Order: sequence, then C-alpha cells, then structure tokens
Amino acid sequence: MIVRLCPLLAAVIVVSGSGTAQAAAQPAPEIMAALGDSISTGFNACGWYVSCASRSWSAGDHREVTSHYLRLSKLSGTLHKHNLNFAVPGSTSADLLGQVKKAVAAKADYVTILIGAQDACAGTEQAMTPVPTYRRRLQAALAELRAGMPRARVLIASIPDLRRLWQVGRNNPLARTFWTLGRICPAMLANPISTRRADTQRRNRVRERVMAYNRAAAQECATYGPGCRTDGGAVFSYPFTLDHVSKWDYFHPSAAGQRVLARQTFEHGFDWIDPR
Repeated sequence: MIVRLCPLLAAVIVVSGSGTAQAAAQPAPEIMAALGDSISTGFNACGWYVSCASRSWSAGDHREVTSHYLRLSKLSGTLHKHNLNFAVPGSTSADLLGQVKKAVAAKADYVTILIGAQDACAGTEQAMTPVPTYRRRLQAALAELRAGMPRARVLIASIPDLRRLWQVGRNNPLARTFWTLGRICPAMLANPISTRRADTQRRNRVRERVMAYNRAAAQECATYGPGCRTDGGAVFSYPFTLDHVSKWDYFHPSAAGQRVLARQTFEHGFDWIDPR
C-alpha cells in the first residue's frame, strides 16, 4: 500500500521517529532481497522446470507480475536494479539463516520471506518439520537480520493453503498425473483421488501444520517489532484456482499466480510513502 504525501510532510514523518503516521508509512527501500524457496524464485512461471526470477512476486522485474520491486521502484530512485533474490528452490526453514546472511552482507533494507511450504511438503507426514523447530529457525534468522541490519523492514508472507491446491486440482487428470509421477508434495497430494478417512485426515493434519507455521511466523514477526509485517494470512486464505498454477507441474504459481501473490502481500504489508 502506498501513502501519498508532500515531500515536506514525508520528511517530517521520517525524522520524527515516533507517532502513528511514522509507524504506518515507511520510506521506500534502497536495496531489497527476496528470501525463501521456489515460490519466490518464480519456478515454472515461464518455462519447463526452471526458475523465472523475473516473475518473482517479490523481486521480479517483469511487468506482467507487478512485483514489490516494480511497485517500490516508482517511489525510490535508488532501488532500481537493486532487486536481489537469494531464494533457492527446495529450501526449507533450515536454509533461511544462510539466506539472511546474504541479505545482510548485501545491506538489504527491505527483505521478503516466504518459507515453509517445503517443510510441509515432505515425503511423508511424519517427515514434516516440527512446529517448534520451524519457530527456532525463524527466530535465529530474524535475530541475525536484526543484528546485521537493525533498520531493515521485513515482510513475512503466509504459506499458501496446500489443501486448497488439492481441492482445485483433484478432478484434473493432468494435475493428478503430475502430482503422482513427480511425487509432488506427497504429504498433501499423495492418493489425490482418495476420499478415504485416513487420506482426508492426513490432508487435514498437513493443513493444520501449515496453519501452525503461519501462526508461529506471525508471532515471531510481532516479537521482532515494528520493522516486521505479515500479510495477515492473505496468501493462505486467497481462493486461488488452477488458473493461478503453473501447467508445468500443477504446483508452483504461474505468472498469474505470482501476480496475485504480489498484490495480496503488498496490499497487506507495509504502507509506503510516496514523496511525489
């Protein structure tokens, strides 16, 4: 969200260091970094099993997506071409600390984090990352970021609802084929046509795990302080359809899905000052 203010008023708000307006509206960043997994690399959004960083909801530069980077570039003369992407396909919460260290080394003053889908998308339900482990890893990553870049703004996006993916794709033969042959997110998507009680309960438990990750992330963000925002669950609750999913694997967001991610997270994240 963008708050338009005259340059003089914007300067007063930034310098004052206190007050509701200062907390609600932030100056645009100079360097931004996307952290997370394949979702933030734009994987399969423009080709067959490749990362499409230009389509990233966070740091991408393709006009079709209208990423955070493109939106914020209109407000900052220094952000142009300072859109870094340290996300890596397949990453779990265990990899977040290493990505944060790269963002700190790059002096990123705006960092987006979307991590946890791969923690839930394990080979089995039992292999999913425990919630306390997920929380500890996020705590360590945020502590590292706060120590290295104490004035950085951090946006933590909620993990998408994986059960929603099963619901919208279970009747599509191609989706079921990709999920089964590719062993995509088996904890949720195994036996996709089954409505047996055991499979239904398994899917519900995986969904509960994702919800628990999102709650833990929101709590750690609140502990971090005013420099951190979440999307308030906007990504998790968004009613996406197969039109928002890549037809290369029926799992990752398509360019249209990345555009939805960008809009939902930007509108529910920080308020940014437009000095024009």
